[in-house]
Amino acid sequence: MTVGVLALQGDFEAHRRALARAGATALLVRKAADLGSLDALVLPGGESTAMLHGIVRDGLEPPLNAFLASGRPVLATCAGAILLARRVTNPAQRALGVLDVDVERNAYGTQLDSFAALADAGSPFAGLPALFIRAPRFVRVGARVEVLARVRGEPVLVREGPVWAATFHPELGDDDRVLRAWLG
Repeated sequence: MTVGVLALQGDFEAHRRALARAGATALLVRKAADLGSLDALVLPGGESTAMLHGIVRDGLEPPLNAFLASGRPVLATCAGAILLARRVTNPAQRALGVLDVDVERNAYGTQLDSFAALADAGSPFAGLPALFIRAPRFVRVGARVEVLARVRGEPVLVREGPVWAATFHPELGDDDRVLRAWLG
């Protein structure tokens, strides 16, 4: 499986390494032509405003929207989850509106407030180590969105069809359950 990683800003290299561990071939996506041959796409963490500027600057918005509408798998982590949301707050920001969730940016505080936690019991991802770095929070999850994992009772990993989003960084740990399940 060939998976693209949007490589405009953020730690896209960590995703490339994690995807390789999970058995996928990862290609960095920097221009529209890079999207054509992909089986799946990762929108990494980073800074969502900078990513939006890069998407517009590099003419990626129409081909990215076409990819997102194609039914191919997408995994968005942290800032990537913000990009896919229907509504973004703290502050308000434009998003691509692909996933029926509302997101609050930097919901847990600043970089200094970053933390690690284990996913709550009761899901296939119970006990999953989750690292939150200036993380967003899902403040609303639509009726067709499935919550796959929670931390402290709050949704942190969701899926709507082939589109998955995490408010944490599954690529930064050694537990590849999220990537393997998504790739499967």
